[in-house]
Amino acid sequence: MKQLYLFLLLFYYSVLIAQNDTTIVESKAAQLELNEEFSNPETTILEPADFKNFHGLEFYPINKKFIVEAKFVRTPNEKPFLMPTTTDRLPEYVKYGEAHFTIEGANFVLNLFKSTQPYDEPGYEDYLFLPFTDLTSGDGSYGGGRFLDQRIPKGDTILIDFNKAYNPYCAYSARYSCPIPPRENDLLIRVEAGVKDFGKH
Repeated sequence: MKQLYLFLLLFYYSVLIAQNDTTIVESKAAQLELNEEFSNPETTILEPADFKNFHGLEFYPINKKFIVEAKFVRTPNEKPFLMPTTTDRLPEYVKYGEAHFTIEGANFVLNLFKSTQPYDEPGYEDYLFLPFTDLTSGDGSYGGGRFLDQRIPKGDTILIDFNKAYNPYCAYSARYSCPIPPRENDLLIRVEAGVKDFGKH
């Protein structure tokens, strides 16, 4: 019986380690994909002068601490609102839910939003938008905040991987219009994960 218990315990921890390793691989793959998009002259959004000297985006080291399994609380009675952007454009979103999680013993809540307008491309029916700022904003990462792409979870938990955080296009060029993360999504912690600031923009 004791041997069976030890076997089950080892199996449990091996599954946890495997899942963790898989998540880290996914984090790295997302960063490589983003760099590939910026390095390709057909898909890059960089200005010609910036693209000429582009050698890759800079990322914080991948950190398991910033891969969190959050409690997902749906908020079905929210009313649509116009989200401010860096221009006069006002896209309409609705708050879809809240993610409650803990990092280093501190509790945080982030709001997730869903666009009220259907996306042109198929496969985005369950897409959620997660804009945020943190204590690195303007001090290591882009001052206008960063974004995460999420999917509507089937259950009451949602995995948030800050290593996949990316900059809005405005971080690279003033010709884009980008949503401004709402104040309630300002995290009072240095999220040293994901892409860093691009520099002069």
